[in-house]
Amino acid sequence: MHIVVATDADWVVDELRAALEEPGTTFTLCTDGRHVAPTVAGRTPDLAILDLQVGSMGGMAVAMALRLDESAGTGPHVPILMLLDRSADIHLAKRSGVDGWVIKPLDAMRLRKAARLVTEGGSFFEGVPHPADQVTHDPQDADMTSDPSAEDETVTTG
Repeated sequence: MHIVVATDADWVVDELRAALEEPGTTFTLCTDGRHVAPTVAGRTPDLAILDLQVGSMGGMAVAMALRLDESAGTGPHVPILMLLDRSADIHLAKRSGVDGWVIKPLDAMRLRKAARLVTEGGSFFEGVPHPADQVTHDPQDADMTSDPSAEDETVTTG
């Protein structure tokens, strides 16, 4: 597997290598976001991991540029995993077209899971409720007072 990493933080590189490095895995490090698109054009990676905060061109701008190149037919599709600084950054990641994100602090188990899902064509959206976890409202349980034939009922829970 070939992974392009865009970050200017040595500790992030260390965490990614510790979590994802195995025989046959190669990494290309871009410490400036402006270098990611030319790097991807030179050798299409299996995964791009973008730090939200990278020098002069952050992860969001890099992701959007890669997706624009892809839609214009001038660049390949690359699965993108973004590293967010906090859960408040989720709204930025949603708009950038990434396949997944992990919220710092990083740990090996979450990174491996996210990388596996994203490279297999899936997604990993940390900090967002999974649809199966969301409570859905059954229309049959709607306000019964709108039904003229409904009887009044008081329920007391203790």
